Amino acid sequence: MNRYRIASLSLIATAIAATGVIWTADRNSADAHCQVPCGIYDDAGRIKQIKEDATTIAKAVTKINELAGSHDAQGMNQAIRWVVTKEAHASNVIETVSLYFLTQKVKPVAPGGDGHDAYLKSLADHHAVMSAAMKTKQSVDPAAVATLNKAIDRLAAHY
Repeated sequence: MNRYRIASLSLIATAIAATGVIWTADRNSADAHCQVPCGIYDDAGRIKQIKEDATTIAKAVTKINELAGSHDAQGMNQAIRWVVTKEAHASNVIETVSLYFLTQKVKPVAPGGDGHDAYLKSLADHHAVMSAAMKTKQSVDPAAVATLNKAIDRLAAHY
């Protein structure tokens, strides 16, 4: 009887651990295209996606600033939810730029090679978006969102 109880407890513990892994495994994934060389790309769709993320970040910044003076539990709860939303959308921007654009679309050009200057400009524009998104995580300043939007517009010109 004891051996069946231990086996049952072991099975339950494994199920609980597996459930925890399933619930958290995809929490930080980006909605980017696959990383196999299939050649199916939707650059305009990705730009639209990160612009939508930036719009959500802007709304979150506005709401956080509106709720900043709230000391009641509901106001604090809403402010925290907006912070989490802002963080998630900023992460989406960073992950989409890095996992979709930089790894699949930006092709290295050696120094002195034809197009090297354009390659460096492209890298700088991609980096500017990721850096601006990171700064929206650190701030609730609408100017940080404006910087992100300008950086996205510069990036969009490449696609």
